[in-house]
Amino acid sequence: MAAPAGKNIGDLSGKWVMNKSQSNSVEPALALQGIGWMTRKAVTMATLTLHIKHYTAPPSPPADPSAAEVAHIEIEQTGTGGLKGSTERRCLDYVFRDHSDWLFGAVRGQSKWMKPEEIQDPWLASKDWLEGDEEKGGPNGETHVLSHVESVDNGWTATQIWGFQTVDGQRKHARHIVVAKGSDRVELKLVYDWLE
Repeated sequence: MAAPAGKNIGDLSGKWVMNKSQSNSVEPALALQGIGWMTRKAVTMATLTLHIKHYTAPPSPPADPSAAEVAHIEIEQTGTGGLKGSTERRCLDYVFRDHSDWLFGAVRGQSKWMKPEEIQDPWLASKDWLEGDEEKGGPNGETHVLSHVESVDNGWTATQIWGFQTVDGQRKHARHIVVAKGSDRVELKLVYDWLE
């Protein structure tokens, strides 16, 4: 289902489900990240739902909690077929924070608001992004979120740009992702339908 008109990168709160027919397979990226064959199959068979809470609050550690409030995006991921979920907490101040989960292990990540002219990678800077005034949800008119994660133990990075695109005639939340390890690189696009 199309995203409601009032939803943009400044308010992703709600429930979103990955549209597998409009998204690329995540399996090549998971393989590059060192995820085993059985787990890759389970992940690719499952339908992932994101329960997103988008709010403003003081920055989380290691940033100074007395600093000015910043945007936070908390995502509870659930999967069908008994796939174990995970929780992602992003603080949009571009400070590295450590995280660990059952799928990717120990990682450190940073996130921030981003304008289209700041996106350097051609895949991430796709011409498909919607950039109109109605998409400018960031505090300074940004239309995107950048999420960058580095594996602590396995040598890969994952860089994502989030925004909105028109897919099959409907406005949808989308993410362009580059997973890289050494000279290897996987590009993928994930598209999400609005649920509620």
